[in-house]
Order: sequence, then C-alpha cells, then structure tokens
Amino acid sequence: MNSSPAPAQNLPRVMTTPVAYSVPSHVATMNPKFTSTLWGISIGCEKAQPIVSNCRVSVTGVRAAADGSREVGFGTTKGVALNGNGTMVTERPFTGGAIDFRRATAPLTPKPMENAKTVVLVRHGLSSWNEEGRVQGSSDKSVLSDVGKLQAIRVRDSLSQLDFDRCFASPITRAKTSAELIWEGREKPLVYLDTLREANLHFLEGMLNSEAREQYPELFRSWREDPLNFNVNGVYPVVELWAKAKLAWEEILSAPGERLLVVTHKSILRAMLCTALGLGPDRFRGVDVHNAGVSTFTVNTRGEPMLASLNRTAHLHVDGQ
Repeated sequence: MNSSPAPAQNLPRVMTTPVAYSVPSHVATMNPKFTSTLWGISIGCEKAQPIVSNCRVSVTGVRAAADGSREVGFGTTKGVALNGNGTMVTERPFTGGAIDFRRATAPLTPKPMENAKTVVLVRHGLSSWNEEGRVQGSSDKSVLSDVGKLQAIRVRDSLSQLDFDRCFASPITRAKTSAELIWEGREKPLVYLDTLREANLHFLEGMLNSEAREQYPELFRSWREDPLNFNVNGVYPVVELWAKAKLAWEEILSAPGERLLVVTHKSILRAMLCTALGLGPDRFRGVDVHNAGVSTFTVNTRGEPMLASLNRTAHLHVDGQ
C-alpha cells in the first residue's frame, strides 16, 4: 500500500509503545519521520540518522488524526508506506482495530470536542446486597463487601499503567468506596456526579428478589422483561435512566483530558452503553456488566463513540482465582 506524504503535526498521541519494523532493502536512507496520508499516521524513529537498508527500527511514537474528518489511530500499521517509496513491514499490528468510525454512531456531545477521548467504565465491586440477592437501586444501605474491595483493588492493578486525567463516580457508598480504592495513589481529581446514581426503584429497594417476585409479580415481571414500560406509581425508572445517562455522557466528555475513568452501577452503566450505541430503553437488558467489569469507549472529536471493549473481567481471575 503506497501513499504520498502529508503533514501530521498537531495530532494527538495514541500510542508510545516501542515496536520493531523491518525496512525494505530499496530504502537505504530516509528522514526519521514517516507519514502516510491514507492512514494519517506519523511515526517517529528512535534515532535521527540515516537508516541502513534492512535494519530494524524502533518506533517510539505514533500520532493519529482524531479530528473527525480523518479519524484513524485504531488500525494496524501493517502496509503503511514509507514516504511513498515502499512498504514498511510490521512484525505485529498496533491494535488490529477499526481504522475509522466517523458517523458510526450519533454524537454524545452538543458540540465538537477539542480532542478525542477514551472513557473507561467500571461497575462497582460486589456489595452486601449483591451477596444477599436484594434489590439495590438508589439505596445507600448496601456497602462494598470484602470480596468487592478485593475486586476494586484488582481493577486498580489492571489499570495501573494507564494515565487518567480524571475519575467520575456515583456518590452512592458502594460505588464511592470502589472508586476510592481504584483511584488510590493518584493525585488528579475524583469527582462525584449525581447523574451517575443508580435507578430509583422505590419500595422495591431492600427487598430480596424472591420476595419482590412473590409480592409484586406483575411489577417484577415488567422490571425483568419489559423495562421500557416498567413503572412504579406512574414513574418510569428505566426511561428516566436514559435521560440521566445522556446528561452523564455530556458532563464526562466536557471534562478536560484524553483518558477518563467512570465508576458507577449496573443499570446506569447499561443505560450509558445503550445510549452510546443508539439503543433505546427496550434494549436495557441487551447488555450486561458484572461487578468490577470494565468497558471502554473511544470518542472522536465529533463526540461519536465507538465501543472498544465490553465487560472485561479477566483481571478478577489472576492466579487462577
């Protein structure tokens, strides 16, 4: 794949991991920066001297366009041209992911952002009412269990190599405690948002699921099987969640920085996932998020999100546990 050179200045850095490349024999010398118009990628070499043919180059920085018009940076560099003079052969791709997701989803922000963002969403660790099988909702009587605390610590360890500009969390205790454990040792702001509170399930909160099913069979069935029409005394909790999720996205994405962490609850996370993907409240149970599960979105400068990962839990099973 050949392409002509193009300026790549002022592009946000998306990766700095050194990667080895083999240079074709017909490229004897070259400038220590390669550019591909097609891919929008600029690669800086470790050494600022002529490259000997068939040598190995350590790539120290990759910048990719994130202006919405040339939204790349999540694709492989395999086959990227060297200033139009040949093909650079990679030993491994950077991610193997999507090259461009412009217009794949609707914007989450009312106006374009200054820079693209990565948003990492985490559900709180196992709580006391999770263990007891109770309906939690917006109640603050459920606290993080010992297992839940360990799960939060494992989330922290799994994210320890990532620099975050800010953490947002629900102020409800089980999420707040999880966020404090995950954010421990970091100096940047930890911000609590009311838009990240869990759904209000009114008089069902605190009941065992088995009790709620027995005492309010139609209401419980609607909550489980027909979330769009589920209502308590004329209030529609899941529909309200959708409005709150949209506000939460706007608040989070308006914050400065390129990588943001969010720690909250299952139902509001489902609403945030679905609103980002253009799904309505009727699809509320179409996604699932486990305790301490981690999901990731990439959002371009147009405010358009792309789901990069969903409900990762491998970090909870280190050492075979």
